[in-house]
Formats: sequence, structure tokens, C-alpha cells
Amino acid sequence: MAFEPPQRLVRTLGETYGDTVAAEWLGKLPELTGHLVGRASLTAERVVAPGGRSSLVVLVRRPDGSPAALKVAPPFARPDRERDALAHWNGWGAVRLLDGAPEDVLLLERLHPEVSLRSLPEAKALLEAAGTVRKLWVEPPAGHGFESVAERTARQSSALEHHRADATAGGLASAALDARGELLAGTAETMLLHGNFRQGKVLGGDRAPWLVVGPEPLVGERAYDLARLVRDRVEDLVAASSGASAARRRVNRLADSLEVDRERLRGWTLFRAVESGTRALAAGRRQDAELLLEFAGWL
Repeated sequence: MAFEPPQRLVRTLGETYGDTVAAEWLGKLPELTGHLVGRASLTAERVVAPGGRSSLVVLVRRPDGSPAALKVAPPFARPDRERDALAHWNGWGAVRLLDGAPEDVLLLERLHPEVSLRSLPEAKALLEAAGTVRKLWVEPPAGHGFESVAERTARQSSALEHHRADATAGGLASAALDARGELLAGTAETMLLHGNFRQGKVLGGDRAPWLVVGPEPLVGERAYDLARLVRDRVEDLVAASSGASAARRRVNRLADSLEVDRERLRGWTLFRAVESGTRALAAGRRQDAELLLEFAGWL
């Protein structure tokens, strides 16, 4: 079968790592995936579409006929860190690693890619999300190689600095950078974090009702990990007449339910929304940028 990358993967890799780097890897991807499937004696069923933003996911059968999912990601997306995090969680709240795959790919238990928390009503989805992410917040393994919140946000801050003088996002960029500085001056938590936790990253499973996929793991405080969840379904928030107050209530409700400081969650939510918004602006995704920056302005 053909292993052509979905358009979402092509677009996101280009925006994140540059078109040249992304195109070089994507050009090799169909042949590479076919080789990996054969090498692991798997039977491919179909490519998941629209799929992930950093990897190709193929639904497969193992030699014994059991279902699984093969995840092929470029080395520059650091799938080794994802492997290490999933191994540490060992199926607790997250998809389970399976044996039988080459070292450079991930073979995972088969979940239901068409069923995520986004299929639930908002209140129920947030409740389930909070209960799921809580399981992931554990002490990182000794001698781990995960980057820290400070390291990841330092790279993002370099790009944000260029927007300080921007007519559209300059004030928010400055506020986000100031918030980051204050947050890093006062944190001491070093929990293992998902890194990109949101409703779409929680899929239905057979072993458990809901399991997390697609970590971009790092270590730091829980408020950082929760911040992306706050803006889930941002298009609905912006469309509602009470969107601003609803966003602030969501910050408080999630913070209280997970025993996270409200102001720290608000600060990281601001930083992450502005960082995503300015990145969308730079990539020409103006509608996405406007939604994110309007949301950030409410905080």
C-alpha cells in the first residue's frame, strides 16, 4: 500500500522545522515506512488521516494478528523522548509501548483514533481530561534526557522577541515574555509532563476508557502542562458572547480541580497562546492567529 503523508503532517513539519528539512524527510517517508513495516513483519491496514502533526501513524497487524499502531516520526522531532516517556508511564494513563518494532519507530497499542475527548460535550470532556492528565504527572526517571520547561520556552521566546514591535501582537508578545520571566523565577516543580496535552490527545481505548497519545515530554511544573488544555475549542469561546468570562472561569476551574495555582496557570496559558498565535501569524495562518491572540487578550 502507499504510505503518503497526510497534508496536516506536511504543513506542520514545514512550519515547525522549515520546508527544506521537512521536505527531505517527507520525500523518503513512503519508502522508509514500507521498509519498517516489512522489517517488523507487520501487515499494514491504513494510514491514519488527518493523523498527527509530527509523525505518520499506520494501523497495522502484528505477526500474531493482534492490532497495533506504527508511528514513524523524523529524528528531529525526537521520538526517542516520546519512547522514554511512554516507557516510564508504562500504560498508566497513556498508550502502551509494544515490543517488536525497530528502535527508530514506535509500535503502540491500538486505540480508537476516531474517538477523542473532543467528541464529548465540553464540560464532560474537561472533566475527563483533568482526570487523565493527573495520572501523567509523576517524578521523571533518574538520569532522564528530557528538556525542561525553561529550555523549551527559551527557544520559543527567541521567536517571540521579534514580535515585540509588531502592530498586531506586540503588546501581547511583551506581556507573554514578562509572564514567562516571572513564572520561571518562582517555580521549583520538576514533574514529568506531556508537553502538548489537549482534548485531541486523549483517545478512546479498550484497556481503559481514555488514554493519552502524542507526548512531547519535558519536565517542569504542572501549570505549564495544563495551559494548552485551557484554550481547547477556542473557536467556540471566541464565537460566544460570554467568551472572555468563560475563558477566565475555565482557568480557575481547572486550577482548582487539579490543585494548581490560578495565577501560574493563567500566566502559562497567556504565554502558550501568544506563542502559538504569533507562530500561526508567521506561517500565514491568519485566522488561527486572530483566534489565539483574541483569546490571549482576555487573560
